[in-house]
Formats: sequence, structure tokens, C-alpha cells
Amino acid sequence: MDLREALYGILDWDTIIPAIIRIVLIVALTLLVNLVLSRLMNRIEKRIEDKGQTDGELQSESRRRAQTIAGLARQAISITVWLVAGMLILQESGVEIGPILAGAGIAGVALGFGAQALVADLIAGFFIILENQVRVGDAVKVNGTWGYIEQISFRTLVLRDFSGEVHIFPNGSIQTLSNQSNGWSAYVFHMGVAYKEDVDRVMGVMQAVMQGMAADKQWGSLMLDEGQIQGLQSFDDSAVTIRGRIKTHPLQQYDVGREFNRRIKLAFDEQGIEIPFPHRTLYFGEASRPFEVSQAGAVRDSA
Repeated sequence: MDLREALYGILDWDTIIPAIIRIVLIVALTLLVNLVLSRLMNRIEKRIEDKGQTDGELQSESRRRAQTIAGLARQAISITVWLVAGMLILQESGVEIGPILAGAGIAGVALGFGAQALVADLIAGFFIILENQVRVGDAVKVNGTWGYIEQISFRTLVLRDFSGEVHIFPNGSIQTLSNQSNGWSAYVFHMGVAYKEDVDRVMGVMQAVMQGMAADKQWGSLMLDEGQIQGLQSFDDSAVTIRGRIKTHPLQQYDVGREFNRRIKLAFDEQGIEIPFPHRTLYFGEASRPFEVSQAGAVRDSA
């Protein structure tokens, strides 16, 4: 009797052959499910990318965000499907999977307690990217710190402030998040002029300056409107303050604001509109003796 005949006599082929067939079917079905889900995720990825471009997002940024979200979902789905398939294969092989599931549950609970902060960071990062709250290059304020976003991941957000320092925030620790460049930005100005000036005339000059910038090929391409004079804001110590706003493309408010200030100074000088500066009155008290100031600047005691 050879080895093949001995194995045939020992093994229960009536049980093994159907089990092998079922295992092959499980593997084939798993591959098919992964293929279908992968194509579904490709469609979802394309929709996310198209929606980002429709909302005005750059193509490279929308593609990167869509690939990140779809890649994470694709990986999670694939791991889940293969874990289920592996359990079914073990069960078909005669392995009792009950203790394995119980041990995995205990290990998962222990891992969850030990990595709560990490899980919170990953969940928060997923929703930050999914909801497109911020993008790389945005000017934002995170927990009171201003700067530009240099990197976004599911665990951390990397911010470089205006002095060059890099701040790394775990996503789960972000309490407040303000975005200056989501959709559009604005340059808000408070312009002070002397009390003697005609406010309506001043506002007309300011509006003309904004219209001139909007008609300019270089600056008009950065602006979303001709600007708006919102009116007389306040009465200050030495000036009346006029408030206004210019809407711009994201992160262009600084350049537009500096050019607007330059043109306002030139226009006010041309129209003779006074931009006040602080004045100070000197008081020497009642007991002080009066004095005169001559044209040459010399001081002569009148006593």
C-alpha cells in the first residue's frame, strides 16, 4: 500500500472535498465583493472630486482630498471583508472561532481604553477632511493661533504662523477653528477723516477709488465686487471713522488692502481731505505766567 492509498484511507474525503469547495467559493466571493466595492469607491471618489471643483476648489486639492477619503474607506472595507472571509475559512477548516472572537473582543476593548486620544484624533481628522473644513494653504486660526496650513492628516494638522514657527495640533485637541480663506476673503477697513470734512463727499471719493481698482486689470482680477462703503462707524477723539469692505478671492485681501490704502492716500491728498493725526494741548496751570511765541520760534517772557 503506497502513501496515497494510506492517506485516502485515513482522511475523510467526503468531508474534506466539500470544505475545500466552500473555501474556494469564499475566496472567490471575497475577491468579487472587493472588486465591486473598489469600483463603487472609484465612483464616490470621482463625485467628491467633482463636487470640490464645483464649489471652487482647485483641481489638485479636490483630487488629493477625494483620494485620501476614498483610500481610507477602501482600506477599511477591504480589511473588514477579508477578516470576515478569514473567519469563515477557519470555520470551514474545523477551527473553533468562538474563542478567537472572544479574545479579539477583549483585545479591542483594551486597545480602545489605551488609545482613546488616538482614536479621537483619527475620527476628528476624518470629519475635517470629509467636510472640507480646511485645505492646505488656508489662512486659519486654530485654538487662538493664526497661520497657514502646511499639512493635513487624519491625526494632526500642521500650521505655520506668520513668524515662521510650526505648530502641530492633534485633531482631537482642536476646540476652535476659524478659516479666513474658505470660498472668499475680505479686506475690512476703518478710515478716519477730520470732523470738518463732508462725510458724503469723502465716501464718494472712497467709492471711486474702489471702482477704479475693480476696473484695473491686475487688481480687478483679485476682487469679487467693487467694494462697499457701509457708512459712518463711530465718532472718535480726533476723527470720524468710515467703515467699508472689499470682497476678494481667498488670501488676496492683504494685497488688495495695501493697494487700496495707497490709492486712498493719493486721492485724499489730491482732494484736500485731511487724515487727522493726534493733537495735544499743553496746559501749564493757572499760576503759570503767559508767554508769547515769535515767528522765529523764540520765547519771550511777557512780564
